[in-house]
Amino acid sequence: MAARANALKEEGNKYFQDGDYKSAEVLYGKAYAPILPSVHPISSTNPQDYTNLPSLVNSIQADPSNPKLFTNRAMTRIRLAHWDACIDDCLHSISLLPANMKAYYYLAQAQLALHHPNEALSSALTAYNLCLDASSGAFNASTPNVSQLVLQAKKEKWEAKERERIRRRSDLLRELEDGLLAIKKFELENWAVKYQGRSAETAEAKEERDDIEDTHRKKIEELRSVFALADPENLQQREVPDYLIDNISFCVMHDPVVTKTGNSYERSTILEHLKRSPTDPLTREPLTIDELRPNLALKQACEAFLEQNGWAVDY
Repeated sequence: MAARANALKEEGNKYFQDGDYKSAEVLYGKAYAPILPSVHPISSTNPQDYTNLPSLVNSIQADPSNPKLFTNRAMTRIRLAHWDACIDDCLHSISLLPANMKAYYYLAQAQLALHHPNEALSSALTAYNLCLDASSGAFNASTPNVSQLVLQAKKEKWEAKERERIRRRSDLLRELEDGLLAIKKFELENWAVKYQGRSAETAEAKEERDDIEDTHRKKIEELRSVFALADPENLQQREVPDYLIDNISFCVMHDPVVTKTGNSYERSTILEHLKRSPTDPLTREPLTIDELRPNLALKQACEAFLEQNGWAVDY
């Protein structure tokens, strides 16, 4: 049984590497499922033999206490855009191993895809803190990617607040946006009907859905730009440049310092980090307090930006 399960897992890895994520998902589920009746022989490694067995796709029964099995499948489900199923796998993996950095990382990606930036930011920050905690066993190489995910989640959370602020300023803008969103919803429902009973993971289906999303995103952006020109003081969307953001606290810096590798951090947050781990958070190269230098040019840029954009203190 163990040898066959490993063979199915390896077969799933091959499908994953080849970009056939649906087959990989089926085989990953099959690799850890119990022995089936003879009508469904376990000897087959053809994913098509198992496509009508939903229990194999939705449960990992032979070794349900192994959190890595669920994170492996969650990664596959991200590639398939099976966001809800990915979230289920991540949450189950976290219940088995609370300090599971990968599970929180995949969870945040799925939550962002479902447009839940608040939840995604919480998950991404947990993953980031686990990256910084050497005792967690998280892969150091993941830190830059997780850092970018935190920043993305924070941006989307801020943008959602900004959209609501702008919408409250203009009843007409709100009505027009609601109309465009209703049209988008209608077109996506038609897309789902069109591909019902067919593979929604085909390149054609994905391209059509992406076109719908992209077209409506551009329409919303164009609409907001028109209104912003009419009332720039109240309707212009506010943004914080990435280079002003601290890569530990993800807030606008006030007293930035630069490391020997060229990364800049808020002084207080990097000092606190160095108490726990004498390394650069992003590169993991050895770093001491004596090697920190004031980043005067960046400090001036931060001060100038905050002076003109007081709202950024709450970013």
